[in-house]
Amino acid sequence: MAFVAVLIIFPVAWTGYLSLTDAEGSVRAESEFIGFQNYLDVLTDTDRFWPAVWRTVLFTGVVLFFEVILGMAIALLLWRPFRGEKWVRVAILLPLVATPVAVGMMWRLIFDPNIGMANQLLGWIGIGPQPWLAGQHSALPTTMFIDIWQWTPMVVLILLAGLTSLSDEPQEAARIDGASSWQRFRHVTLPLLMPTVIVAILLRGIDALKTFDILYATKGRGGGSFHEVETLNVYAYGLSFDYNDYGVSSTVLIIFFLIIIGVMWALTYRKKGLGR
Repeated sequence: MAFVAVLIIFPVAWTGYLSLTDAEGSVRAESEFIGFQNYLDVLTDTDRFWPAVWRTVLFTGVVLFFEVILGMAIALLLWRPFRGEKWVRVAILLPLVATPVAVGMMWRLIFDPNIGMANQLLGWIGIGPQPWLAGQHSALPTTMFIDIWQWTPMVVLILLAGLTSLSDEPQEAARIDGASSWQRFRHVTLPLLMPTVIVAILLRGIDALKTFDILYATKGRGGGSFHEVETLNVYAYGLSFDYNDYGVSSTVLIIFFLIIIGVMWALTYRKKGLGR
């Protein structure tokens, strides 16, 4: 209990206290208690806060959708034994070995508009160079692609573990009854696997919500010159370490924390419903 209190309860409580003050400049500087004024200022900020909320939701929703779909497809392909399956599994899990910052820097070089490999490959098939991470409208989709590339293997790992734990008897019964592969997947495999799918969505969704390292490694401060990839995490980081506005940044983090708690509760409630 003491361990939990020190590592979780105290930081959250201290952040909550700072969100009710005008703390800025230095954490040791004197601050004044201002109540919920920071919350009013943040929730009425349509220039930075709400666009950051929208980017956070959009980023999480898109990457989660593709990671679950691709993860399910790859897990199904790896479900049955085949020649060289161990090497294929190792190759698929390789993106998880590197740290997100290293992955971000690697793809930043690949997507460089001038010397990047991506534009060279496009040139070979007659397509002009693209701005990728440098473009105001293409930066966010590009960072989504990077996140999908790195974290789809995690979903594959979870779903593959769930598939290997399923009994073969329902599959055999459906096959004897003449069900096609799609019918067996839709009516047998997917319902049995749904609790595992919810777990994968829960773990990966929370992680995607608080993505920071890939975004900061590829776009730097403020999520780019036009804040094109500025999510709530990037926004709060900038308020804290670029502007030293600890009161407002703590407010953003508390709101973000409540959003994550709400998502966790909804997915956990859904998982319990499927368990019944």
